[in-house]
Amino acid sequence: MLTTTVTALGRLKFIGTEDFNMRHKLAMIFVVAIGLFMISTSLFAHHGNAAYETDKKVSVSGTVTAWLWANPHCFLKIDGKNDKGEQTHWIVETSNPQDMARQGWERNSFKPGDEVSLTIIPAKNERSIGRFVGKDNFLLNGKPFPPVGKQ
Repeated sequence: MLTTTVTALGRLKFIGTEDFNMRHKLAMIFVVAIGLFMISTSLFAHHGNAAYETDKKVSVSGTVTAWLWANPHCFLKIDGKNDKGEQTHWIVETSNPQDMARQGWERNSFKPGDEVSLTIIPAKNERSIGRFVGKDNFLLNGKPFPPVGKQ
């Protein structure tokens, strides 16, 4: 039950509304915080293929120097030769370990010294970096990878 009183300034005040006002303020703060959170999630969006020339594909062949199985992406490091016959150190980005495992890749799929041949989309900055594309064109030591039945 609400009762009224007159304040020192002569204003009418409802007794028992302080609790209502505090709950109203907390609810508004909560709504604003949720709204800001929803807007800010787009700031954390994944970069996708923005750094790569998606309309260009390059075949890369060489010797594996390292296989990094880690989040947020796995990386395959390869020593190969470029179009001019010069030694090139390639870094090939793949998806995350969970996605790669669904495609038949494993933490120990590659070891230094393995020979690989694959297709990538190259980086826009013309460095020897690329993103792996297509699972149908990957050879590991001369055999299709991943092996049939592991996909």
